[in-house]
Amino acid sequence: MRKDRTYTALTALLGVILGVFATLLAVKYADSRKKFDGDYNRWRKLNLILQEVERNYVDTIDMKAMTDAAVVAALSKLDPHTVYLPPVQLEASETELAGNFEGIGIQFNVPNDTAIVLSVIPGGPSEKAGLMQGDRILKVDSAVIAGNRTPQDSMVAKMKGPSGTKVAITVRRDGTDIPFEITRGKIPVHCVDAAFMINDTTGYIRLSKFTRTTYFEFSEAADKLLESGMKRLLFDLRDNTGGYFDQAFLVCNEFLEKDDPIVYMEGLHRPRQDFKADGNGKLKDIDLEVLINESSASSSEIFAGAIQDNDRGIIVGRRSFGKGLVQEPVNFTDGSGLRLTVARFYTPSGRCIQKPYSEDYAYDIYERYAHGEMTDADSMKVDKSQEYHTRDGRTVYGGGGIIPDVFVPVDTTKAGDFFIQANRKSLPVRFASSMFDRYRRTLTFIDDFRSLERYLEALDLRSKFIEYAAREGVVLKRSEEKDFDTYMMPQIKALVGRYSKLDDEAFYRFYLEIDETVKAALHCAMNR
Repeated sequence: MRKDRTYTALTALLGVILGVFATLLAVKYADSRKKFDGDYNRWRKLNLILQEVERNYVDTIDMKAMTDAAVVAALSKLDPHTVYLPPVQLEASETELAGNFEGIGIQFNVPNDTAIVLSVIPGGPSEKAGLMQGDRILKVDSAVIAGNRTPQDSMVAKMKGPSGTKVAITVRRDGTDIPFEITRGKIPVHCVDAAFMINDTTGYIRLSKFTRTTYFEFSEAADKLLESGMKRLLFDLRDNTGGYFDQAFLVCNEFLEKDDPIVYMEGLHRPRQDFKADGNGKLKDIDLEVLINESSASSSEIFAGAIQDNDRGIIVGRRSFGKGLVQEPVNFTDGSGLRLTVARFYTPSGRCIQKPYSEDYAYDIYERYAHGEMTDADSMKVDKSQEYHTRDGRTVYGGGGIIPDVFVPVDTTKAGDFFIQANRKSLPVRFASSMFDRYRRTLTFIDDFRSLERYLEALDLRSKFIEYAAREGVVLKRSEEKDFDTYMMPQIKALVGRYSKLDDEAFYRFYLEIDETVKAALHCAMNR
């Protein structure tokens, strides 16, 4: 019995030794026979890989960065709008839609170690100073932030600051370094950029985004226009990238009769849900033209689709972006979050707003320019296989975005050499800023548009700008004077007028003089 026990113990010990030796060999020679249960269906493989890296990788690693990278890589296999947002990006996203913040008023990204301006908040300090989409930010005050791996949160911290303080921003635009001095301010997340009467019966409202305050702001603006005699509304949703769905639903409800369909949503794990008007809207009898373009997306498309499918108004402009996916927020305790696509939006006729996913998805707008869609309606890519019909039987098409009833091409005929050179150096915006500095005491207090028109006319902005541009090396040719007067001067007046008490209302009042989409909408209104 003892001999058997001794034999068993030796056998067990030998087994342990051989096991340790085999393990060492496996580590040394990466024995492929070492396998785990990598069940794809339970995401075990991803966890196991990260655990193995953490336990055995040759160098110290940043597990937080590794985890974020793994998440981003995994989500990239889904739709383009399911995204993981690190804490800084999540905070910026939620602030933009829901509140106020202090800073210079831009959104930027850092794809290649240089911050690139993605958008400039309308009416904010950066827009007034002259920063533009696509600018590369080189310096903040004396600190160089380009090309030296400055963390994105450090860039944000340098640009943010109390209202009233100044910050110097140097950007590179088309190969030219341009310095700007920006006075930080409270950045309001107002969504109604402008609301005024174009004529005795026609109102104009420009909505930049569907934020938490959209319905309240829109209702307030509409009430004032109704009191001024509005019978027809030009509702400008160009460049409106969307936002909260419930706000788009509430605004749409103002125009439709009881039980008119607005939209429905449906997904694999989300049963169909229909949304209809309650019939209590105060704008049901107002004639309506909706202005859209290639940057009108998401909630803007829900609104335009509902109006079009119910034959409630006329859609004017260019084909919208084509985002018809429903994102559900999932927030984590570390301040990061996930925006997960859970369903698709469908217009009342059954059209899916979402354009097809492709490798060139992010560059779709450039593709539209390339194949001529922006200047020629016949070049528009229309999927004739996805044919639907509005309430009155008109044919509309799916396949991505809302196709307007009245197409308005991009007007490139007025962009002569002087215009291009002046805007490349941001001369109109910089000139407007210099005019504000010079005439601040008067300009700041003007609150009536007719008074503003007379004041700017007396300033002789035309001669002043031509002289200003010449000092910057941009000379107006005699052959370009006509286009300058008819096309560029309204823009200059708009930029200077924005510094008055009228703010964006002044800007859009002047700018509408050369706005071809507004002209087309007014023409539709006159021919009804």
